[in-house]
Amino acid sequence: MSIIFGKRVRLRAVERGDVGKFHEWVNDPEVTRGLSLYLPMSMADEESWFNSLANRDQKVRPLAIEIRKGRNWKLIGNCGVFDFDTVNRSAELGILIGDKSEWNKGFGSEVMSLLVLHCFETLNLNRAFLRVYTENIRAVRSYEKAGFVLEGRLREAVYKSGKYDDVLIMSVLRSEWTAQTKEK
Repeated sequence: MSIIFGKRVRLRAVERGDVGKFHEWVNDPEVTRGLSLYLPMSMADEESWFNSLANRDQKVRPLAIEIRKGRNWKLIGNCGVFDFDTVNRSAELGILIGDKSEWNKGFGSEVMSLLVLHCFETLNLNRAFLRVYTENIRAVRSYEKAGFVLEGRLREAVYKSGKYDDVLIMSVLRSEWTAQTKEK
């Protein structure tokens, strides 16, 4: 896959040099509050994860998220498409914006829009979905901007930070995305 360019972000293959930043982010409780991660990860864990990527199908390998900073690109997170259902042409999406200095700038919405475009125009999916904790209001708004709609709620489905939280299932269908794209 080639690099996917948006207006302010680009999605590229994850490189070994990204592992240090990923390790930092997955060990930051503020960053992982909205993720299923809940235990510390060692650098060896992160390197093992990276080394396993070569054995995965290319379509399920994560993508690094970068933003333009002058003439250079700055790594701010990663994202990906996974758990493909080839019969029903559906897959789950995930995103991590680890660089907290770049939060609340709309990068998450742009990344999710690019991932949805990738799902429908490159991977030929019919449905893209994700899971998000109800307390992650910023993420829910971001996903709605990218065209996702609430599909359902898994009540008290996750235990995090000493309490249970609901998990929202949100999705976008190819037909909805096509209609939204035509309106723009």
